[in-house]
Amino acid sequence: MLDEFIRKSLQEDIGDGDHSTLACIPADAKGKAKLLVKENGIIAGIDVAKRIFEIVDPSLDIVFYKKEGDKVEIGDIVFQVSGSSQSILTSERLVLNCMQRMSGIATQTANVLRVIQGCQTKILDTRKTTPGMRFLEKWAVKIGGGENHRFGLYDMIMLKDNHIDYAGGIKKAIEKTKKYLGDTNRKLKIEIEVRSLEELNQVLEVGGVDRIMLDNFTPEKLKEALALIPDSFETEASGGITIDNIRPYAETGVQFISIGALTHSVKGLDLSLKASF
Repeated sequence: MLDEFIRKSLQEDIGDGDHSTLACIPADAKGKAKLLVKENGIIAGIDVAKRIFEIVDPSLDIVFYKKEGDKVEIGDIVFQVSGSSQSILTSERLVLNCMQRMSGIATQTANVLRVIQGCQTKILDTRKTTPGMRFLEKWAVKIGGGENHRFGLYDMIMLKDNHIDYAGGIKKAIEKTKKYLGDTNRKLKIEIEVRSLEELNQVLEVGGVDRIMLDNFTPEKLKEALALIPDSFETEASGGITIDNIRPYAETGVQFISIGALTHSVKGLDLSLKASF
C-alpha cells in the first residue's frame, strides 16, 4: 500500500518531468539536505520518507538522527540525505507533505493523551481521513500513542443513526445485522450508536452487540449511561469531544473516546528540507 501510494503521488507531482530541476541542475550534481524542525512536536513519517527516497533513487544515502515518535524541538535535525541533487529536489515535496501531515497528527494525539494522563480511557481515530492517505494518518495516530478504530467499512460493523433509521429501528438493525453475518459467514465485531438513554435501554434489551457508542452525551449523562451498561459490552464516547473538554469524559471511566479532529482538521507540523554544504 505504501509503495503504491508513493508511486502514484510521484506521478501526480512529476508528470513528464521535474522541469525546474532538470533546467538548472546537472545530472551528475551531488548535494546534501537536512530535515529541519521549525515547530515543537512529535515526529512521524520517518519510515515513509525513507521509502520515498529509496523509490526515487536507491543510491541516496540517509542518516537518521531521530526515530518515529520522538519529541522534537525547533532547530532539531531529523535526518540528512545525500547524493544526487536532482533526486533530492524531486523527492522534497512528497517527503515534506507526508511528514508534516503525519507529525501534526502524532503531535495532536500525544497532546490529547497528555490531557487525560492518569485515566484508563483509550483514544481512537475515526474514518474522517484524507482519501488515499488514511493508512498514513492512522499510522500517525499510533505513533502519537493513540489507537485505531476500524480502518474502513469492511473490517467492523458500525450501526450509526442513519443505519438504524433506515433499518426501521434499533431492534431491526441488530437482528438484520446478525442474520447478515450468519448468512455470509463473517465474523465481525458489531458496534451500535445510541443518542439517548432510551436508545441505550433498547440496545441492552436486544443485546447481540460488542460495543456501544454513546454519541453526544454530556459527561454527566455519560456517567449515568455507563452505570447501566454491563461489563460484557465495550463502551465508547464520541461527538463534540475535543482536547479542551475531554478530561471530564475520560474521568467517567468510558473505555474508548473517538475523536475525528485527530485527522480531519489537524495542522501539519512545520518542517523544512534545506540544502546543506
